[in-house]
This record gives sequence, structure tokens and C-alpha cells, in this order.
Amino acid sequence: MMRGMGNMQGMMKQMQKMQKDMVKAQEELNAKNFVGESTNSYVKATFTGDRKMVGIEIAEAIIDPEDPEMLQDLVIMAVNDALTKIEGETERTMGQYTKGLPGF
Repeated sequence: MMRGMGNMQGMMKQMQKMQKDMVKAQEELNAKNFVGESTNSYVKATFTGDRKMVGIEIAEAIIDPEDPEMLQDLVIMAVNDALTKIEGETERTMGQYTKGLPGF
């Protein structure tokens, strides 16, 4: 019976270490900046790893008052590009902790 308790304590320590590692990895991911770009980099959207937009750059040459739809499309493209990059990095970073767990 005592032997089983030692294994359980070892597993608990491993889980606590994994949880700390996960928290650290998530914090590092959140601190990173991800830049999404539209075609020809006319629009650049910058997000943090926790999906907060922290900047947007729009090339002056692309601003056409007669065609706001094109600018809107470029902004959407840049934002979606950044979010896709965040999702990929999140999967690479956090996936090592969630692989094989139900619901992940």
C-alpha cells in the first residue's frame, strides 16, 4: 500500500511541474507579438499572443476614399493572418501539454 502512495506522490509532483511549465509557456506566448500582413504588406496588424490587437499600420498609398472596401478587405486579411499565426504558435507551444487529453 505504501508503495502505491509513493507512485501517487511522484505523479502529483510531475503534474504540478507540468502545470507550472504550462503557465510559463502560456505567459511567454502571451508576451510575443505576431504581425499579420495583407497583400504586398499594405496593411499590418500586430497582436499579442493572447489575441489583443496592439497596432495597425496602413500604407498611405493604399488609402483611396473612392474605394473603402479595398482597405477593409486588406485590414481583414492582415487581422486574419495574424490570428492564424497566433493559432499555429499556440498549437506548437501548448499542444505538447494537451496531446492525448480528452477535449483537446
